[in-house]
Amino acid sequence: MVITRHAEARAVLADTRYVPPPVRQDAPPYTLGWLRARVSRFSSGETHAERRRALEERLAELDPAALRRRAREVTLERGGEWRGVPTRVLAAALGVRAPVPLVEAVAAGYLSGEESPAADAAVAELAGLLGDGPSAITDLTLLLQAHAATEGLIANTLTHREPAGVEGLLRETLRHDPPLRATRRVDRATGEEIVIDLVAANRDPAVFAEPERFDAARDETPHLTFGHGVRPCPASAHALALAAGVLDALRPAPTAPAASPAPLPASAPKENS
Repeated sequence: MVITRHAEARAVLADTRYVPPPVRQDAPPYTLGWLRARVSRFSSGETHAERRRALEERLAELDPAALRRRAREVTLERGGEWRGVPTRVLAAALGVRAPVPLVEAVAAGYLSGEESPAADAAVAELAGLLGDGPSAITDLTLLLQAHAATEGLIANTLTHREPAGVEGLLRETLRHDPPLRATRRVDRATGEEIVIDLVAANRDPAVFAEPERFDAARDETPHLTFGHGVRPCPASAHALALAAGVLDALRPAPTAPAASPAPLPASAPKENS
């Protein structure tokens, strides 16, 4: 079943009956399948709660404002070449060594579950650099999220040329052009798979005025790109900070309209005609 309406999507995301589709638990060690079985994104119940708590505790050590400043600096240092910047900045903030090409190789199949020799080799190499304990898996989870979702958000935002502030552009891009276009859940009672069309739900005319129009001047909107209910994204502030830092470097600040000249006082003398 595919859900396209905002209210129905929120209801599913808030209901503990619906869980992520199960992933294989028998993959060989240090492969993509092995990693997916150990992260919070694809787990449920108490296992998910425990892994999510670890993510939240790790994120609490990071200052989003500092991430934004550093993302801007690194983008400028690289002459505007922004690809890989969110991953580089986050890895440095976490204090781990995780080369961007390795993270990228794993990210290629991380969400879809499409396994490949290249992804398996990258997982093994990253495990050699970070370790394979719970704290290392936590850090790798954050890096994979930063690489895939944050870079997608930046790329989509850059397609819009409105002379607007970075915050407004990001906020409306999350609604109008989400980097993740759909998410899936399984009904634990029936086994039915539910596909939530995030693009459609984020453009539901029952919730958003003129939903097809990109408008960076909109106020905060209840978009579902960062999830809702049981499993909202724990790193939304950090992802936005990394994306904003890159955009700070790439986009000129919007210029304020020129002020109109002040009217002359009523008693001011006029020029001779």
